[in-house]
Amino acid sequence: MTDNLTETVEPTVAQLENEGDVAADYLEELLDIADIDGDLNLDVRQGRAYVSVEAEGDALALLSAPDTVQALQELTRLAVQNKTGSFSRLILDIGGSRDTRRRQLETLVSAAAAKLEDGASQASLPAMSSYERKLVHDIAADHGLVSESYGEGADRHTVLRRH
Repeated sequence: MTDNLTETVEPTVAQLENEGDVAADYLEELLDIADIDGDLNLDVRQGRAYVSVEAEGDALALLSAPDTVQALQELTRLAVQNKTGSFSRLILDIGGSRDTRRRQLETLVSAAAAKLEDGASQASLPAMSSYERKLVHDIAADHGLVSESYGEGADRHTVLRRH
C-alpha cells in the first residue's frame, strides 16, 4: 500500500512556470496597492518557481528586509496554492534580498568554520527556513564541512562539523 501523504511528486517545468505566473499576478496587485513600481522576473531553478521583484532606487527597501521577504513569500505561496490547488515551494526575491541573505549565511558559516578550526567539535547555527538551510548545506560543503539539520518546524537548525 502506498501512503499518498509521504509520496513526493516533482512538479513539471510547465507547472512551475504557471506557479510563477500566478505569483506574479498576485505580487503585481500588492505592488499596485502599495503604489510601488517594480519589474517582476520569473524563472525555474532547481525544481522551484523563482520570482524576483526589482525596482529603481530604494522603492523596495522596506520590502526587502529578510522577515518581510519571508512573510511575503508565504503569502504568495498561499495565493498560488489557492489558485492552483497544489502546494508551492516558490522562492521570492525582493530587490536582491536572496543574494544579500546568501552573503550573510556565508559569513555565518565562515565564523562557524573558524570555531571548528579553533577546536570546537561542532557549531550550531540559528533556526532558519528550509531554503536557507539548503544554502547553508551547500556553503558548508564548499568549506569542506559536514552539515546536518536538527529539530522540528520553526526550531529546525543546522549543525556543522569537520569531516
